[in-house]
Amino acid sequence: MTSSHTLRSWLPAYLVLAVIWGNSFLFMMVGLTSLTPAGVVTTRLALGMVTMLAISAITRSPLPARRYWKPLFIAAFPMSAGGWFLFAFSEQYISSALAGIINGTTPLMTLVAILIAFPEERPTRQRVIGLGIGFVGVLVVVGVWQGLGSSTLLGIGACVLAVTGYGISYPYVRRHLATGRPDAVPPLTLATGLMIMGWLQTLPFVAVTGYSHDPITPQVIGVMLALGVLGSGVAYVLNFRVINNSDATTASTVTFVITIVAVISGAVFLGEDITWNQPTGALLVIAGASVAQGLLRLPRFAGR
Repeated sequence: MTSSHTLRSWLPAYLVLAVIWGNSFLFMMVGLTSLTPAGVVTTRLALGMVTMLAISAITRSPLPARRYWKPLFIAAFPMSAGGWFLFAFSEQYISSALAGIINGTTPLMTLVAILIAFPEERPTRQRVIGLGIGFVGVLVVVGVWQGLGSSTLLGIGACVLAVTGYGISYPYVRRHLATGRPDAVPPLTLATGLMIMGWLQTLPFVAVTGYSHDPITPQVIGVMLALGVLGSGVAYVLNFRVINNSDATTASTVTFVITIVAVISGAVFLGEDITWNQPTGALLVIAGASVAQGLLRLPRFAGR
C-alpha cells in the first residue's frame, strides 16, 4: 500500500512531463512552418519566462540573488537559448522523430562531461561499457552505413552539438550554482533565471535571422503556446515534483520516455517515416545510458 501511494505521488507528473517534452519536437516542426528557428526559440522562451514569473509570484518564490546572474547567463545558452535554437535549426533538415532520438543521448553526454569536469568521479567499468553501448546506438540511429547527405549531416550535427551543450551545462550548473548543497539555488528560482537569461540571449538571433518567413497561422500560435507555457514553464514544475517525490535518478529516466513519445508523435501527426535502425538505435542508446547510470547492473564475473 505504501509503495502504491509513493508511486502515485510522482508517476502522473512523470508521464505528463514525458508527453509534454516528447511532443516539443513536433511543436517545433509545426512552428517552423511560419517562424524562423530564432522565432520559435524566442517565442518559446518568452512564454516560458512569463509562465515561470507567474508561478514564482503565486508561490512567492524569489528571483535569483545578484551573484547568480552571471553563472545563470552562462548556463542559459547551452541549456535553453543555444540548445533549443540548434534543435529548431536541425528540424529544417531532419525529422522531429530523429531529433527526439538524438536528444535521448543527453544522459550519455552529461556523464562524459561530468567525468571530464569532475575528476573525482572516476570512470568505472560499468560506465565505460554503458558509454560504449550508447555510442554504438548513436551510429545505428543515424545509419552511418547508408551514407549521409550534406543537409541530413547538417541537421544531425546541430542536434549533436545541442546535446553536447546540454551535457556540459549540467556539471557547470552543479559547480557554479551549488546544486545539491545547502546554499543551492532553489529549483524554481533556477528555472526562472534560466528562462530570463535565455530569452535575452535569443534577441540577437532574431535581429540577424528575422522572426517569421510566412504568415503566422492559428495552428502555429497553438503549438507555440503549448511549447512555451507547457514545455518551458509547467514542465519544469512537474520535473521538480518528480524529483522531490522520487529521486533524481528516476527523474532522469524521463529522457528515455521522451524519445519514445517523439518517435510516435512524428509518425502519427506528421507522417514521418521511421526506418528500422532509428528505434533499434534508440533502444541501444537507452540501454547504454541505463548501464552507465547504474539503472541496469552488469553481471559480476568470478574473480572480480
